[in-house]
Parts: sequence; structure tokens; C-alpha cells
Amino acid sequence: MLSRHVARAAGAAPRSGVRALSSSTSLQSRTPSIGDINPSAQTVDKFNQRQKAFREQLAEAQKERGARAFGAQNPTNSSQSTGQGSPKTDAGVTAETKQKEPERKSGPLTNLIYGTKEGRELDAQIQASFSQVLARGKYVHSIVFHEVKPDKVDEYVELVGNWYPKMANLPENKVHLVGSWRTEVGDCDTFVHIWEYQKYEGYHDSRYTITNHPEYAEFDRKLKTLITSRKSSLMQEFSFWPTTPPRQLGGLFELRSYTLHPGNLLEWETHWRRGLKARREVMEGVGAWFVQIGELNTVHHLWQFANLEERRSRREQSWSVEGWADTVHKTVPLIQNMKSRILIPLPWSPVA
Repeated sequence: MLSRHVARAAGAAPRSGVRALSSSTSLQSRTPSIGDINPSAQTVDKFNQRQKAFREQLAEAQKERGARAFGAQNPTNSSQSTGQGSPKTDAGVTAETKQKEPERKSGPLTNLIYGTKEGRELDAQIQASFSQVLARGKYVHSIVFHEVKPDKVDEYVELVGNWYPKMANLPENKVHLVGSWRTEVGDCDTFVHIWEYQKYEGYHDSRYTITNHPEYAEFDRKLKTLITSRKSSLMQEFSFWPTTPPRQLGGLFELRSYTLHPGNLLEWETHWRRGLKARREVMEGVGAWFVQIGELNTVHHLWQFANLEERRSRREQSWSVEGWADTVHKTVPLIQNMKSRILIPLPWSPVA
């Protein structure tokens, strides 16, 4: 699991347990657009350099965290002396299934009764994923969509730009702002915000604390005059794709939202667990979440690119990476519909 407390590449280290978050308000009243992003090759190079530095920093933090955890749990190498190893992964569960599974003769009748060998292995992986789904729950994320009146966009940016950082920076609120974005391509004048809470208990506690803040009523009153609608869902992140810590790579984002046929979430997770490994070779992921309350059977993937041309190029490169074509082949039938939005980060967004 990637560290959640890694300092953003160009910023100071956040205090323990709290995401770093800019509280500057000097630029928050200006609505960003794609016209603010320089499409030059030099800008792309800077993006790639920041991406590399960020990944190296995460890898080092993960290594240090793993070493500390191992030292705490195995002070005298107890795993070797007792013969106990690390917890089973999906591959480990599948391998164990292979070992325990008696050999059966292959044939139409055998396959009809028992299923194919490949099917049984996939079932074992899905069962492993299901156990991990049940084990998840350290974080709950909310995704909030505000549809803003076109002539009120600048007022909205100023209002929310002052309120959201203030709420995220108050320790008693126990909430982290993952990011805030404006839709550039898609349902324009729609703003997207993703928040992170400590389980559902943390979500309820945070909502209660913020709602009872002495300035909340005035903020809510003003907000209602600027928007035409608001929509939110509560989500959990996929265990194989932890939400990124704060970072400033630059560029733009793509939010891809999928509505799956009911009952296919675990199969989606199983295939994407493999697919992400291929995608990460050429693309920078921010996070992936599945909705638990709200628009059910919905999955959101968030990606970051230097610019739109880089997005096109890197998506095409994905097809040359082993495993990606197979992921697409197996996940497309699971989808009812899908939607893509190009997002521009707002000035106070921790992920930008």
C-alpha cells in the first residue's frame, strides 16, 4: 500500500495523519481553464520529471514503511522459525487452489460439471478479491458534483476556495480534501470535489462538525444561490489502487465513470488488478473508487496527463503493453455505459 503521508514533491511534509493542503487564497477567485496549461514540449518534460520524482519518493516511503512493519512484527525473524509466511495474495490463493485441486480428465462432460480449469482459477481469484473487498474500509471517499450557474462561476470559485481549504485544515474535522476540479470538456460549469474520511464513522463525525461550524450556515446559503444542482456519492477505493497522496505534477485530469451491469464489480476488480499494472507503465493514475451509497454499480477512475496530446499518445501506447488488450476485452462486456470528463485542477487542490 502506498504511503498516505508522503509530502508532495514541491512542498513541506504534512503533519502526521493529515494531508498537506494549500491554504493560499491569492489565486482562488480565478477560474482555471485549459488555456492556463502550456502545451509545449518543455512543459511535458517537466511533468514527466515530476512524475518520476513522485514515484521514486513513494517507492522509498513504501520500502521504509515495509521495513518498519517487518521489524515490528518479526523482531527475531519469527516467520522463518515458525514457518509462517506473509499473508496470501491473490496469486497465493490461486496457487494453493491449484495444489489442493485434484486432477480431473478434461472433456465436455467434465467441463460442464466442474467448469474449466481456467474458470476455477478465475473463481479462486474472485474469491480472493471478495475477501479483500470485505477487508477494505480504512477510508471512505465522497465525490461531489456541483453544477454552477454560468454567470456565477467566478463567485463560486471564490466562495468554495475560501471554505474548502479552511475545513480541510481544521484537525477536528478529520477530513482530507483529495482534490477539486472544474470540468473543461463534458458537462461544463460542473465542479468535482473528492474528500477522504476515516471510515463511515469519520464521515458522519466530519459532516456533524462542519455542519455545526458557526460559519457553515452562511456558506451554505451563498452556495445555494450559485448552483443549480449538487450530487454526491460515497465510495471506497479499490485495494489494488490506493488514492494518491497530495502532489503537484501539473497538467490536466480525466475522470472516467463507468456504470456496470449489476453483480459484476468483483469481476471488474479482478481484471483491472492486472490491467493497472500494464497501464501504469505509460499513464499516471490518481485513484479508482466504487460507489457504495449513491449511484450504485458506478466506478470512477481518475488519470493525470501533461496535456490532451499526451493523453492521446499514452492511451495508444497502452495497447503495446502486455496484458492491456486482455483487460479491455474482458471488462467491456461488464459496462452498461461510460462517461469521460476532462478536468482542470482548482488553485487550492492538493492533487494538481
